Parts: sequence; structure tokens; C-alpha cells
Amino acid sequence: MSQRHILLMDGPDHKGLIYHVTRILFAHNQNIISNDEYVSPSRYFFMRTEFEGDTDIPELLKALQSELPAGLNLRINPKKNKDIVLMVTKEHHCLGELLIRYAFNELDATILAVISNYNTLQPLVSKFGIPFHFISHENKSREEHEEAILRTLDIYRPDYVVLAKYMRIITPQFVERFPNRIVNIHHSFLPAFIGANPYRQAYERGVKIIGATAHFVNNDLDEGPIIAQDVKEVDHKLTASDMATLGKDTEKAVLSKALKLVFNDRVFIHHNRTIIL
Repeated sequence: MSQRHILLMDGPDHKGLIYHVTRILFAHNQNIISNDEYVSPSRYFFMRTEFEGDTDIPELLKALQSELPAGLNLRINPKKNKDIVLMVTKEHHCLGELLIRYAFNELDATILAVISNYNTLQPLVSKFGIPFHFISHENKSREEHEEAILRTLDIYRPDYVVLAKYMRIITPQFVERFPNRIVNIHHSFLPAFIGANPYRQAYERGVKIIGATAHFVNNDLDEGPIIAQDVKEVDHKLTASDMATLGKDTEKAVLSKALKLVFNDRVFIHHNRTIIL
């Protein structure tokens, strides 16, 4: 069976871009499976094209670059599962959801390892036969702890790092090693209730909805480009604990949705926003 690939293109809009791309793919005997595009109000163009066929991908990319206008960002990725490492602390709900999806081949990714600053979740991870690395933060500076984590990540060289309820702030030096490749799940509907104890904040404020947000991590706390969000209606009868329980279900669903988009190369980052195709 022919290998499927995904062409991702973004840059200033020009007349005929879709025509030229499809023409070149046809000339290289490629069959287009799907094509999605978007032009922003500022005339910035985004396109995701999934195609298959036997061809020399470097030569195809060279042909596209030579015939399309300058200033476009082009990349061709094989359609395959991404390699990921999960980072967790003590909460099991997001980790458990991802492990089950992985076990039933629903994650579009290969979980290479799980890293945690506590050993609480090791028994759960061991049930799935996945390496678990307990790297304690105690008696270490934040930088020393991160260096130990990075040495472990260097072993696996993942495409993405997923913070599945990793409850520690990471430094700019860590983020720099994985630019736009760290996905976090935040337990509130950002930008509301940033920081600790969001459900207590929500309860005290008397909110009528709670939510969860999956986003890429950058150097601004909980302010990276948003990938997916969802909300649930609540009322005055719910306690902060009730809200947290309901919120965990939302977090699992939002993180899973966001990762599916990311792992299938459907997310473009433009400034501090995402375009989903």
C-alpha cells in the first residue's frame, strides 16, 4: 500500500495556490485524499492536503518550492503515529484516559514513556507495559530537576511532550527544547481562573459554567495557543468538589480531542492563535 503523506502550507495568500499544488501533485502521480484551506482576514493562507502515492518526497517538495511563490512555509509529513512522552504528577484521570486509548489504538500516537515527580501512578502505568520514570523534585532546584527530566527525554526523542496533569511550572529553557511541541491540559476555561485551585475560584465566584482548555506551552503561564476547549453547565447546588469531579471528565475529553488534532497535523500556530483544519 502506498504511503500517505500530509502537505502543510501557510503564508501570504496568492491567486492560484490550490491549483498549483494540486497540479504538481497530479504531475507526481499523487492521489489527493482530502484538502482543507483557510484564508484569514489579513490574507494569510493555510492549507492541509492529505495525499498518497509512490514518489520521491524530497523531489516533490523541491518541485513545490520551485513553482510556488516565495514566502510560503511548506512541509510534508508522513501520516503516522507520533512518538510522545507523558508527564504527570499524582492525578490519574487524564493519564488513564490516554493509556486506555493507546491500548485500543485510538490515540494516533505511541507512548514511549511516562515521567513523574512522584511514584504514585507507577502501578497504573506498569499495567500497560510502558516505562515509568520517577524523577523526584525534592532536594533539587527547578533547574536541576528539569535537567534530569531532559536527560530522560533525550533517550526517547519524542515528537511531543504531553503534560497530562503535570502540576509544576516549567522554565523557558525547558520550553525552548520543545518549541510548539508541549501540550498541556488546564483545568479551567482559559483565560478565566488562571493558576492554582481553579474550581475553588469558580465556586467562590458562583460561575454557571466550568470548562477545560488544552493548549501549547510557551513562556507565559497558561497563555499558549489554545487547541481545544469545552464547558459544562453548573449551578449553586454543586460544591467545589462536585465541580472538580465534573471538570475532570471535561479535561479528559478536551485533552484527547486536542491531541487527535495535533497528532493528525491539523493545527497551525499563527502568532499566539491556532488555525484548525
